[in-house]
Amino acid sequence: MQDFNYHAPKSMDEALAALRGAEGAKLIAGGHSLLPVMKLNLAMPTDLVSLAGVPGLAEIADDGDSVTVGAMCTHAQVAASGVVQGRIPALAAMAEGIGDAQVRNAGTIGGSVAHNDPAADYPAACVALAATIVTDRREIAADDFFQGLFATALAEDEVITAVRFPAPDRAAYAKFANPASKYAVAGVMVAAGADGVRVAVTGASGDGVFRVAEMEAVLAGSFSAEAVAGIAVSSDGMLSDGAAGAEYRAHLVAVMAKRAVEACG
Repeated sequence: MQDFNYHAPKSMDEALAALRGAEGAKLIAGGHSLLPVMKLNLAMPTDLVSLAGVPGLAEIADDGDSVTVGAMCTHAQVAASGVVQGRIPALAAMAEGIGDAQVRNAGTIGGSVAHNDPAADYPAACVALAATIVTDRREIAADDFFQGLFATALAEDEVITAVRFPAPDRAAYAKFANPASKYAVAGVMVAAGADGVRVAVTGASGDGVFRVAEMEAVLAGSFSAEAVAGIAVSSDGMLSDGAAGAEYRAHLVAVMAKRAVEACG
């Protein structure tokens, strides 16, 4: 790991100034996404700008038809939130299954969403629930935000401040987890609400989160596990690694989708 300058701003204006003040500056939230790649010299920022001291980023609000989760909310905070448990229990359950206790108590939703690891859980939740990613300057629909492997719509000096999740009529997440990292080998969130039925998959594709249009169409007509049980998912573009091959991942997507629908009740 190379040396770097550390900034601890006390306001969003200070954070943005520090971020723009050095060509190689990077934001850091909980650090569970950035620090591992820094240790491997896959990321070598000259400056780290911490969001820990910026007020207003670690709150969860019930907005009536939606729930807004501040970017600095930890996974443990999301999992334990009475608001999230009451309005979107699938989101709370998903957060409870991220990593281990250390990861859940340090990692943040904003950091996970901004990093966009192809095996992370939150991208599936954001896309399935038709979430909106709120930044310091605009609002971005989840369908437009995630743009491929570790790629998002964020500008270099743009900061996620919150994620707003519409409350669904029903939703559930099912994940086949890597036994060591707890990352998704294949994870599927199914949600039904104002935007219809949405099925989002994480962990299976090297391009990151994606939707399964055929499953969405079938579930819109008959919301049942039997409706998706017969849908074969193509292995084209699926990851193949030590955790699972492409064909097995395609099979897991179908199995996890069925389990998620069953869990919706």
